[in-house]
Amino acid sequence: MFGASLPDILNQELERNFNILKGKAQPAPYYIAYAVADEQTEAIAATDGVVRGKSAEHQRVLDVIVRVGDRKFDNYHMSDGERPHFTRAVNIPLEDLAAPIQRIAWMETDRCWRAAAQRFTQVKARAKTSAAPEDNSDDFSVEEPAVYNEPPPEIRFSTDTWAPRLKRIAAELAHSDGVLSSEVEVVAERQTRYLVNTEGTRLVHGSTTARLIMICRGKASDGMDLMTTRTFEAPTPDRLPGADTLVTAAAGIRTNLEKLLTAPYTEPFVGPAILSGRAAGVFFHEIFGHRIEGQRQKDEREGQTFAKSIGQPVLPPFLSVVFDPTMRALGGVSLSGWYTYDDQGVKARPVTVVEDGTLRTFLMSRTPIQGWDHSNGHGRAQPGYEPVARQSNLIVESKKQVSDQQLRRMLMDEIKRQNKPYGLYFEDISGGRTLTQRRGLQAFTVVPVMVYRVYADGRPDQLVRGVDIVGTPLSSFARIEATSDRPEVFNGICGAESGNVPVSAVSPALLISEIEVQKKARAEDRPPFLPRPAGEAR
Repeated sequence: MFGASLPDILNQELERNFNILKGKAQPAPYYIAYAVADEQTEAIAATDGVVRGKSAEHQRVLDVIVRVGDRKFDNYHMSDGERPHFTRAVNIPLEDLAAPIQRIAWMETDRCWRAAAQRFTQVKARAKTSAAPEDNSDDFSVEEPAVYNEPPPEIRFSTDTWAPRLKRIAAELAHSDGVLSSEVEVVAERQTRYLVNTEGTRLVHGSTTARLIMICRGKASDGMDLMTTRTFEAPTPDRLPGADTLVTAAAGIRTNLEKLLTAPYTEPFVGPAILSGRAAGVFFHEIFGHRIEGQRQKDEREGQTFAKSIGQPVLPPFLSVVFDPTMRALGGVSLSGWYTYDDQGVKARPVTVVEDGTLRTFLMSRTPIQGWDHSNGHGRAQPGYEPVARQSNLIVESKKQVSDQQLRRMLMDEIKRQNKPYGLYFEDISGGRTLTQRRGLQAFTVVPVMVYRVYADGRPDQLVRGVDIVGTPLSSFARIEATSDRPEVFNGICGAESGNVPVSAVSPALLISEIEVQKKARAEDRPPFLPRPAGEAR
């Protein structure tokens, strides 16, 4: 097979193993898939004003999925709250060499089939003594096979070109006595995804990404660790902002850190607030997005917040939520959550999950749930994990939009109406987390960075530190009063059952009539006792 392409090599071994197992194995497989992620990454980083490292990596990893039994009941069947895991990312040669690639695929197929057969026997026996599940939908959906071949373009990245830029940025970040450590890194990545399965799917697709991350860290006099960040994303390195823009941004996050070091440590508070568009995007990602991922609606361990809410209002009637993995950019800002096909070979498509406040559907992988037999292109996974329904590009749309100035006036009115000493404005955030399972509280946390007290009597806004936004989802949604008319983008990496996947959240700013914040934990050690070295210029 000299000169054969990787899809040809994979497909030949797939057919050989599938035919043999179908004829001789008990239980026999009804579906096998081979997925390869070819990842090329180059990076350069500077720390505390000095370029510290350059790296270049290239790897190919293979995942094998084997399903035995049938679509109604197979080895992935949920039982006793157990989420099975069979595949593992194994390295294969970077060149299209048939013999070593097929040997690895053969060994992994044998291993996965043995594990699948063992669990299938176990869950079949367990089903005979267990109560019937509330949701008895199939374990795997029927989807049209897809054939597509469009590898991403080669990525051009020169660490020598970026080194002087990073020196300038790093020097700007470190130019403060309050900065204990700082770093800037630019990463260029090209990922090519290959998928072949026994249904006839043959896919070659992928993307290129360039990401620049700046971080400043410091410690307040009371021991609280503080960090400010800024991230830029683009399809390729040459489309990242220019050096002057990046140096200005570095000065901005350094200045923000300096302000936070002297800001007062605030107290717990319940009252009105505005979330900026970026903060609102994370708010929706955490408290809403995870709860409408399809498999959570049939998992008995999950809280199933919205499982019975189809056709019912779940948000204010002026809000809609769309997940659109086909959207690559918005307003000139690249979106991280786009893709052409999901990781189960289903074509990406926009999905309106909430229309005018009413829940219409869920995000679906190829795991059916009651009432939804098919995927809508949201089966996603990091290499080494089985795909489940995950978020893509979350987009909040509003029919009750006002200008930023009007939204602020509405906040002032709400502060006065509630007779509160102040309201809050959340300008920037670093991320969040949520609990969705029944055994824990149905709660969320959003971690803000830049938070201001807003006074209704005309006093200037006051920067504060040390708060987290907390709450429960249903009560929080009910308190959204209006939005701004300017959407903002938050790009990030979301970690969940199927590993880390890139996502985006797009939202206008939100006015919330009541939000709760709690004190953030802080360390007990104080800033360094010794003075800085004499050679450190500031």
